[in-house]
Amino acid sequence: MSIIINNEIGQTFNEAYDMLIREVIEASLHQENCPYETEVSMTITNNKGIREVNQTFRNQDKPTDVLSFPLVEFEEPGNFDQIDQESDEYFDLDTGELMLGDIMISMDKVMEQALRFGHSLDREMGFLTAHSMLHLMGYDHMTKEEETIMRNKQEQILSKVGLER
Repeated sequence: MSIIINNEIGQTFNEAYDMLIREVIEASLHQENCPYETEVSMTITNNKGIREVNQTFRNQDKPTDVLSFPLVEFEEPGNFDQIDQESDEYFDLDTGELMLGDIMISMDKVMEQALRFGHSLDREMGFLTAHSMLHLMGYDHMTKEEETIMRNKQEQILSKVGLER
């Protein structure tokens, strides 16, 4: 499994967050029974960096907490059976890994939201990572039903890594 973490913010982001992100990504994949070795790219940035990307890709001129850029189009969320392993569309030709996509998290928002919601920075980082991993695996929260499914799955993932409420 390749988890590529790009740190755009320097010392505010430490090795403990690196380990936490990796643990949450692995727990997410395990929960959804992903049968493939995978590649996920994570960028940790600040409000300025995420605002620029949010403007470019979503036409939203404001910072957000997390952005997800899935590379796989799931017909059914979390259903890996639909992926043709023989196709080079979703798999890295050099490593053979399934390229799920890219995640971008604003560390400024992690700190703001942890304070606002009264929980730890680890919990907020873990929550945003789990949330985004579910997006990479085809889940969304456009309807009440989808939102409930995602919320339950996020809590299950966080519980597996010791970040329950």
